[in-house]
Amino acid sequence: MTLGPVSRPSVPDQVFARLCDLIITGHYEPGERLPTQRALASEFGVNMASVREAIKRLEQLRLVEVRHGDATRVLDWHRAGLEALALLGTVDSKILRPLYEARRLVLTQVAGLAAERRTAAQGEQLVELARTIADADSDRDAQAADWAFIATLVAAADNLIFELMGNSVRELYMAHADRFILLITGRDELGPLYRAVAEAIATGDADEAQEAMTRLTTAQAERMIEAV
Repeated sequence: MTLGPVSRPSVPDQVFARLCDLIITGHYEPGERLPTQRALASEFGVNMASVREAIKRLEQLRLVEVRHGDATRVLDWHRAGLEALALLGTVDSKILRPLYEARRLVLTQVAGLAAERRTAAQGEQLVELARTIADADSDRDAQAADWAFIATLVAAADNLIFELMGNSVRELYMAHADRFILLITGRDELGPLYRAVAEAIATGDADEAQEAMTRLTTAQAERMIEAV
């Protein structure tokens, strides 16, 4: 199979990323006017079309408000959707604590639903993926298996909203994969926790699935927060 060349970010993508960073880091505060598109084009050394496209994407994500005949104003990014997670340029303790609190709460509920709704094939797949994580030769292999485990878990829960939430979180996870490697290191400790979750789901024990998931996600959160 021919993979082909790696694509490079387009100019609008680069402008969009730069403006996202300026908004999320507080360089532009909520309610503040953005510079005019002409001024931004001059500042970034790009054409007006690239700036217009970037502004349109910011508006779609509810990071700015565009009023015809008036200035483009910055909105509070905390009021944006889950898609804003994928725009974060840093993953520090301020982000990690609420992120992992939410992860624990959501995945605990997902595990309970998965135990009630999983197919036999999904239960078997979770057990096999838990084994793959524990026996992985490298952190990268374990990380790939971890994501497959979570994706299978969410699919087994059979809840569209949880699936959409997972898609948004996945963007953050993949964009900062190196920073989340601690989720699967120390597999002598974590391997049995994954296995406990998988086996409880496979046998349809919702209470044990939730308790096992709480133990797993708590252990992972402690690793991540302590490392920051």
